[in-house]
Amino acid sequence: MERLIDLHGVALEEFDRRVRQVRLTDWALPTPCADWDVHDLVDHLTTEQLWVPSLLAGATVEEVGDRFDGDVLGEEPLAVWEIAAREARAAWLAPSALGRTVHLSFGDAPGELYLWQMTFDLAVHAWDLARALGADEALDPDLVAELHDWARRQDLGPGPMFDPPVPVGEGVGTQERLLALTGRAP
Repeated sequence: MERLIDLHGVALEEFDRRVRQVRLTDWALPTPCADWDVHDLVDHLTTEQLWVPSLLAGATVEEVGDRFDGDVLGEEPLAVWEIAAREARAAWLAPSALGRTVHLSFGDAPGELYLWQMTFDLAVHAWDLARALGADEALDPDLVAELHDWARRQDLGPGPMFDPPVPVGEGVGTQERLLALTGRAP
C-alpha cells in the first residue's frame, strides 16, 4: 500500500506541474475532454481533491451535499488548487486511510480503490492538461506502468467517465496504451 501512496504523490505532482504552467490566457483553451476547457479540467480535479478529506473521514456524499458544486476555483485558481491538493494529500497520508471504507457515489468502497481511482484521474488529466497547453505530455514511466496494469483490470467504459477504448498498434508505448483505454488517441 505504501507503493500506492507513493504513486499518488507522483500523479499529484504531474498534475500540479501542469497547473503551474497555465497562463492567464490559457483558461479557455480546449482540452481532450470534449466538454471541458482548461478551467473546467482544473476545477474538476480541484473539486475531487476537496472531497477527499471529508470522504476519508467517513462522510457520505449526501452529507457533503452541494458544498463543492459550481466553480470552486474563484479568482485565485492556483491557490485554491494548492490548498485542495495539500489537504487531500495530508488526508491520504493519515494512518489507516487506505483501510477505511469510503462512501462514494456508486456505493461503499475500500479506501485503496478510491486512491487508485484518484491516482488514475490525476495522471490521465495531467496528460489532458499538457495536451491543452502544448506542454510536455510525458508522464512518469513507473506511474504509467502501474496505472496501466491496474486499469487493464478495471471496467473503464464506455460511459459517463470515458469514451470507448481506441485501438493501438503493436509498437505503441505504455503511456499511449494507458490513454487509449480511456478513449484518448495520443
